[in-house]
Amino acid sequence: MPSLTEMRKALSPPVALIGLAASMGGFLFGSDTGQLSGYIVMPNFVDRFADKKENGVHQWGTTRLGLVVGMLSIGCLIGSLIAGPLGDRLGRRKSILLLCLVFYTGNTVFITSMKAWYHVIIARIISGLAIGGCSMLVPVYVSETVPKEVRGGLVACYQLFVTLGLLTSYLVNFGTSHVNNSAQWRGAIAVGYTWGILLGIGTLMVPESPRWLIQQGRVDQARKALTWVHGGERKADPARIDAEIVEMQKNVEEVNRVGKGNWLSSFNPKRKALYRTILGYMLQVFQQLTGANYFFYYGVTIFKSVGIKNSFVTQIILGAVNVICTFPGLYFIERFGRRKPLIFGGLWQMSWLIVFGAVGSELDPASKDIGIVMIVSACMFIASFASTWGPGIWVAMGELYPIRIRGSSASIATTGNWLWNFLLTFFTPLITNQISYRYGYVFAGCNALATATVFFFYYESSGLTLEQVDEMYNDPSVKPWTSGRYRDEVVKRGELDSVQTGSTDVPAKNGKEEWDSASDGERPLVGNRSNERAEV
Repeated sequence: MPSLTEMRKALSPPVALIGLAASMGGFLFGSDTGQLSGYIVMPNFVDRFADKKENGVHQWGTTRLGLVVGMLSIGCLIGSLIAGPLGDRLGRRKSILLLCLVFYTGNTVFITSMKAWYHVIIARIISGLAIGGCSMLVPVYVSETVPKEVRGGLVACYQLFVTLGLLTSYLVNFGTSHVNNSAQWRGAIAVGYTWGILLGIGTLMVPESPRWLIQQGRVDQARKALTWVHGGERKADPARIDAEIVEMQKNVEEVNRVGKGNWLSSFNPKRKALYRTILGYMLQVFQQLTGANYFFYYGVTIFKSVGIKNSFVTQIILGAVNVICTFPGLYFIERFGRRKPLIFGGLWQMSWLIVFGAVGSELDPASKDIGIVMIVSACMFIASFASTWGPGIWVAMGELYPIRIRGSSASIATTGNWLWNFLLTFFTPLITNQISYRYGYVFAGCNALATATVFFFYYESSGLTLEQVDEMYNDPSVKPWTSGRYRDEVVKRGELDSVQTGSTDVPAKNGKEEWDSASDGERPLVGNRSNERAEV
C-alpha cells in the first residue's frame, strides 16, 4: 500500500482540484435525495401533490409516494446507461458539462411545478438523468486522471460528497421548514442550482482524461494534461509522464488490435470481460442491499422512541454520522487496500443488523432503553457503511474495467445500483408493514453474501495502474484471495517504480537478467515479464 509520504507527494493542488471538482457530482445526488425526503413532510408540498382523501385532506398514498421518491432512481438508471457511450464519444469532461445542463433543466421543471404530481415525477426523472450519468462518469474520470497513489481516496470523495450533500440538504430543509408558503420547498430547490454551477465551473478548470485523449490519438494533449496533473512544467517528472504515456499507448494499441469495445464486448468471456461486468454489477447491487437506505427510512421511527419527534433533527443526526465516518474511509481505502475494508465492513454491518432486528422484533421498541440500543445499532451500521461500502464500491467501479469496455461495463454496473435503489425505495414501506424490524435480518443475510462475493471474486487493486489491474485479472496464477500478495510482489520487484520513473520502450532480455541489468530509466513494461510469472 502507498505510504503517507507517497500519498502526500501525489496529492498536489491540481490533483486535489480534480477530486473536488468531479466529486460535486456526488453532491448533486446527495442534496437532491435529501431535499425530497424533507419536502414530502412539508405541509405546502403535501397539499399540492399528495393524494386527496374523501374528507378533503391531502395524504400520501403508498403508490404515489413511492413514485415521487423513487422515479429519481429510474432517471438515474437511464442516465448511467447513456453516460457510458456519451463519455466515450464526447470525452469525460464535456459529458459532465452536458449533464450539468440537464440537471439545471430538471431543477427548473421542479421549481415551476404547481399542483400536478406527475409534473414532479417528470422533474425527478430529468434530474436523475444527470445524477445517474455523473455517478458513472465521475469515478471513471478521476480514476483515469489522478496518480495511482491517491486514486482510491479521490474516487471515494464521490461518496464523501454524497454524504455532504445529504447533510447540507437536511440543514437547508430545516431552515426553510418554518416558512408557511411554497418557499418551504422552492427555496431549497433554488439553493440546489448552486451545486450544479459549482460542478460546471470546477469541470471547466480541469483537463480531459489523458487515457481518453490517448485513445483518440491526441498524444500531445494527453501529455499536457498529465503535466498539469503532476504540478506543471516545473514540478512534473518528464520521465514518469513519458512512461505513463507509453503504457497507455500500449494498452490502446492492444485495444485497436482486437477491436474497439461495444455493449456486447462487456459480455465476452475473453480477457475476463464478462467476469468483471457481472462482478461490478453485483457489487453495486450489494451496496444497496447492505441496508443503508433502510436505516435512513427507519431513522425517524426509532429516534421518536427516545423522545426526538422532529424528523428534520433526526435526519441531521443520521447525516452527521454519515459525513463524519466517511472521512476515515478515505484513509482506509488507501492504507488497507480495497478488499479488507469491504470484508470487515460487511461483517460489522451484518452483526449490527442482527442486533437491530433481534431487539426491535423481540422486545418493545417503544421502550426508551430498547430505543437507545436500536439507535446505537443504526449509528454503528452507518459508521461502517460510510467508511467502507459507501466509498469502496465507487472506487471499485473506477478500477475494475479495461479501457476497451470501461464505459459500457461501468454503465451496466451502475444501473444495478439505481435499479435496486428504486426497488428498495418503492417496496420498503410495503415490506416493513408486514415484517417490521425483522427486515434487518434480510439485510444481515445480504451483507453476508456481499462479504463472500468480495472474498471469492474481487481482486486487490490498490497501488496498481489500471493497465496492471487488467493484467492481474488475466493472470491464471492469481486468485482474488492471493491478489494482495501479488500486489506486494509487484512492488518488491520494482515494477511499479519502473512505470513511475523510467522509459519502458527498451529491448527485452531474458528472465531475471532483464530486471537486474536495467537502470531506473531502462526498465521494461510490466507486461514483459513472462519468465518471472512462476515467482508470484
